[in-house]
Amino acid sequence: MTSIIELRNVTKEYGSITALDDANLKIESGEVFVLIGPNGSGKTTILRIIAGIEIPTRGEVYFQGAKTDTDNSQLTKNITMVFQKTVMFSGTVFDNIAYGLKLRGQSRSQMAATVKEALKTVKLEGFEKRSARRLSGGEQQRVAIARALALDTQILLLDEPTANIDPRNASIIENVLQTISRQKKTIMIATQNMAQAENLADRVAVLNRGKIDKIGKFQEAFASPSKFLADFARLENVFAGISRITEEGTSIIDVGNGVNIVATLEKSGNVTIYVRPEDIILSAQPLVSSARNMLKGTITEISDQGSIVRLKVNARKNFTVQVTRKSFDEMRLNLDSQVFLAFKASSVQII
Repeated sequence: MTSIIELRNVTKEYGSITALDDANLKIESGEVFVLIGPNGSGKTTILRIIAGIEIPTRGEVYFQGAKTDTDNSQLTKNITMVFQKTVMFSGTVFDNIAYGLKLRGQSRSQMAATVKEALKTVKLEGFEKRSARRLSGGEQQRVAIARALALDTQILLLDEPTANIDPRNASIIENVLQTISRQKKTIMIATQNMAQAENLADRVAVLNRGKIDKIGKFQEAFASPSKFLADFARLENVFAGISRITEEGTSIIDVGNGVNIVATLEKSGNVTIYVRPEDIILSAQPLVSSARNMLKGTITEISDQGSIVRLKVNARKNFTVQVTRKSFDEMRLNLDSQVFLAFKASSVQII
């Protein structure tokens, strides 16, 4: 299968700074591909090169199997990018979305239909006459996405699309991207948001200091988290402790404060372990479970992220747990609520 976009040994230097170092990447038509990494890792540089905004210092970019021209016209005609910092032109929402359509020579009636459909997609129906610059930051980002969708290019690039946006608008944007992805549009997203990458990506590329560290499905890329991944993503539920191997062939890790965690790995001595928030079962009542790890704690922080809620629980060690909004509401949880945690020994991963 021919990739829609391919980077071959692409390096980008800005003076003495190497922003991207010998990157090789293939993006398939119709997939949602997420670039994940810390600030300065090269995510935005890749997007800007693919968008035709930047020219590689070395290496080649291919679009639909053909090497791109030096003027990048193939990229700029077929790819649209939504930037992290949204820029709204003066005037109405309609004027902002219709700007690119005017340059393409669309008639007024065509533009009206296109703008209406784009606003419907981003859940801003009826906003045509509003002042674009008076919208909230989250609404402006949705208008920027509508502006990109109206151009109907083959690839949509988004640089940190929900950074510094309120949870409601962030949730709407993620739902919009899921809707677009079902239409088999090729989407590339740069983000530091682990949950967003897991929810949206068909595949991810993990970047570290300008190099692509891993490529694959989210679960594959993060199956064995490295110290680098733990550092950049501030992975929750990372604990250092002393492990001893049991007669059963499991390990018990003392992570301090009287907390011992059972793991299926067999390793003795100093270890660092990780438990995904999604792998922890939370209940308002004592649990009856085959899980080897059972803890009781108190909710110390609640983060509403739309369809999901992330909780910090003090169970002698601080744990982060993720539950659905429905489960959260049904359990009637609040700050200081007593809860019970359970997770399997097989969910404990070594870093």
